[in-house]
Amino acid sequence: MSLHRIVFLDAETLGLASLDTRALASSELDNIGAKITLFDHTLPEEVAERIKHATAILVNKVVLNADMLREASALQYIGVTATGMNNIDLDYCKANGIQVRNVTAYGTDSVAQHTLTLLLNLATRFVQYQDDVRAGKWSASSHFCLSSHAVVELADKHAVIVGHGELGKRVEVLLKALGMQVSIAARPGKKNDTRPSLASLLPQADVVTLHCPLTNDTKQLIDEKALSLMKPSAFLINTARGGLIDERALLNALENQEIGGAGLDVLSVEPPPLDHILIKANLPNLLVSPHNAWVGIKARQTLLDTTLAQLKAFISDADKAI
Repeated sequence: MSLHRIVFLDAETLGLASLDTRALASSELDNIGAKITLFDHTLPEEVAERIKHATAILVNKVVLNADMLREASALQYIGVTATGMNNIDLDYCKANGIQVRNVTAYGTDSVAQHTLTLLLNLATRFVQYQDDVRAGKWSASSHFCLSSHAVVELADKHAVIVGHGELGKRVEVLLKALGMQVSIAARPGKKNDTRPSLASLLPQADVVTLHCPLTNDTKQLIDEKALSLMKPSAFLINTARGGLIDERALLNALENQEIGGAGLDVLSVEPPPLDHILIKANLPNLLVSPHNAWVGIKARQTLLDTTLAQLKAFISDADKAI
């Protein structure tokens, strides 16, 4: 049995302190001839040095391009602790026999719950009412309640989902439970998709929620033209990838009240600079959460367990091949 040197480049992203990490213990890994080194985070200039002796890498969002991967002459495996693999040079890995595995569907319930949270907060103006309470407006009211912000009832409204994988299907169930009518849009770039186009559905949509991957076909899917087709009362929800939206066009639409509001868990640059246009906008019809739709404890535990199970399966296969 050969020694497998494993490095986890950004372990901090999983919040290991709140998870069951017994499978990472030395005693467990010794049994399969593996030694793992955990780095909380890794800067771009640190990657090459940290991976140069590795036979396997675990990574979430650290970029691994061809120049970096060339430094890892012993590398055989990359385990991505996420679904998206756009941070990995997959062409280089394929050409050099490096197996890459991601994890799908680990956070379906967590992300679906967060999607609903963003939508419900927009519809009920929850944040604005909470701010009013903290500012003493309820205490100063001449009535028993506050009703200064218009609340939208979602029952019987029309929701359009873009991306109908496991997550999109779960969101569909939740929206229908609210009494909403749901349509599924054809995904750009998907051949022989007979579902109605997004453009044809946008004028009818009260809610548009994005659950598709970021590809060349979906980049800035929601642009100025798409936003112009939406109702001035419509809500846009994005818990997928920030690059699906033209952020400048969205800001203009929100500022000019061309749509009703937006709830975003993702931005095109993460973490965003302090002067990011949507961070500094401070608009009442815009909610931004810090890409944490996926961080439910159950979701992260499933992600860790699946990642390690896949890694152990790879090591077992590799040892058998020797």
